[in-house]
Amino acid sequence: MLINHDTRCTLDSIVDLLNMDLDVPDALEGFVERHDISNVGPLGASDLAAVRSIRERFAQVFDTGDTRAAAELLNALVAEAGTTPRLTDHDGYDWHVHYFAPGASLAEHLAADGGMALAFLLVEGELERLRRCEAPDCGRAFVDLSRNRSRRYCDGRTCGNRLHVAAYRARRRGTAD
Repeated sequence: MLINHDTRCTLDSIVDLLNMDLDVPDALEGFVERHDISNVGPLGASDLAAVRSIRERFAQVFDTGDTRAAAELLNALVAEAGTTPRLTDHDGYDWHVHYFAPGASLAEHLAADGGMALAFLLVEGELERLRRCEAPDCGRAFVDLSRNRSRRYCDGRTCGNRLHVAAYRARRRGTAD
């Protein structure tokens, strides 16, 4: 599966949005900075509420498991965002496509670009790559970009390793009895 740089960056931002705590002061500003989101003015309480709503809709796409339901969710999300594809080469980046209208709010920006990135996965028949961590106490979102679609944990060094160590210790206890 070929995912271009812009789509990959947008998928990364969706995953970050799904997994972050939006109750932390300045969380939204940090998110905008981490993902180098351009043309965002001062953010207020209404922006936070709108982004929380968009995050919930992305979560529904991740959790549905049904392509038709995901398509309906994405169609509504992208339509409501007023998607306006346009080519741009701002801030030293090469030519790429933005799907949000100039002057769009952060939530509209996320809905348009994020909705389109998820739509590209759906069109390619790759919706099953949208996953939740299988660690019992985690459930964080991630996009499985492994070749064989075998990734089970949000981070193999934390959740995956923790479960593998626990299984190893359980086996060792079993052989000691």
